[in-house]
Amino acid sequence: MVINIVTAVLFLAVPAPLIWLCVKVKWLKKVGIVLLCYLLGMIVGNLGILPESFITSADSGESILSLLQSITICVALPLVLFSLDLKSWFKNAKKGMLCMLLATISIIVVTLIIHVTIGRGDPDSPQFAAAACSVYTGGTVNLGSIRQAVGMSANDYVIFNTYDSVISVLYVFFLSTVGQKFFVRVFRMKPYEKPVLKEGEEESGSGIDESVYAYREILRKKNAKGLIAAFFLSVLIFIISYVLNMLASKVDSSLGMAVMMLSITSFGIAVSFIKKVREINRTFQLGMYIIYVFCFSVAASADFRALLDFKPVIFAYVFIGIIGSLLLHAILSKLFKIDTDTMIITSASAVCSPPFVPPVAAALNNTDILISGLATGVVGYAIGNYLGIAVNYLYKLF
Repeated sequence: MVINIVTAVLFLAVPAPLIWLCVKVKWLKKVGIVLLCYLLGMIVGNLGILPESFITSADSGESILSLLQSITICVALPLVLFSLDLKSWFKNAKKGMLCMLLATISIIVVTLIIHVTIGRGDPDSPQFAAAACSVYTGGTVNLGSIRQAVGMSANDYVIFNTYDSVISVLYVFFLSTVGQKFFVRVFRMKPYEKPVLKEGEEESGSGIDESVYAYREILRKKNAKGLIAAFFLSVLIFIISYVLNMLASKVDSSLGMAVMMLSITSFGIAVSFIKKVREINRTFQLGMYIIYVFCFSVAASADFRALLDFKPVIFAYVFIGIIGSLLLHAILSKLFKIDTDTMIITSASAVCSPPFVPPVAAALNNTDILISGLATGVVGYAIGNYLGIAVNYLYKLF
């Protein structure tokens, strides 16, 4: 027990030296804190130095590592949202929802192609297609419920989840590093352009300092009182949302996470309308620090050794499902004149779920797309399982 507590504390402390290094070393600042957390997390997670009891699920439920991931992202999201407003969302709402629709169409088309080619002859292929459609519109949290709905075996579930964990980390790493330049140069997609402000109109999200130097302000005595209050307010939002999650799960197990993420996002945005909360200094930085812990812990949970248990059909649905749908999504987005950043954040939200939106937005240096990415991700949560069940029955016809 003691070693697990010590390990959890060390996880919470990891971003601090990385931020310090980014301040001191110019080329590391260009790499970015998000990517450093992913890289270090993948290294630590695959060296075999983490306590087994820390990374393995107990009989009673989630592992400590998984629990750390869930708590950090749920507490961090409201803190990030406190400093934003809805102007950017209202200006990009239609574009964001259209982009989500294109992402959904992309994964349906790609899984159908896999089913009639690679999956032909495999009686479980419709189940894997259903899982891919459900997960890559609403995120990994949908996998557990869709498994029950389509009758996927425990062994196939573990293999699918393992492939998804590893490839998703690499996918997010790609989006956060060269993805933006890749789609602009190769697909000739248009770059993101900030909305043109009318005379006298303030810029949405103004006042947010995204530089690494701003994190030093978290430790300033003058900011301590406000940040402590904001932190406990965020924890309160998490607790309320968790209770709503439990109530919704009693009605329908597939609704719990969707309700929880919708509640956290909605409460976070609603509280941002309170001027005193919105003007608390450095809530964005505090939220992002906690998100860096989330990024590190997610990367640490990706066990590359598990890829040795190779099952071609499942690997195809995960790898081609992610990469193929991303490329088709980019093509469709170009046809509908959707910019690169909106496409990337929507794809990240659909494939990996809303918790991955803030780190990807931070890597893109674009907070304008944050609310749009979270909103489309919540939509993905809501439709993912229904889509997966429909696909399971539909693909059985082919």
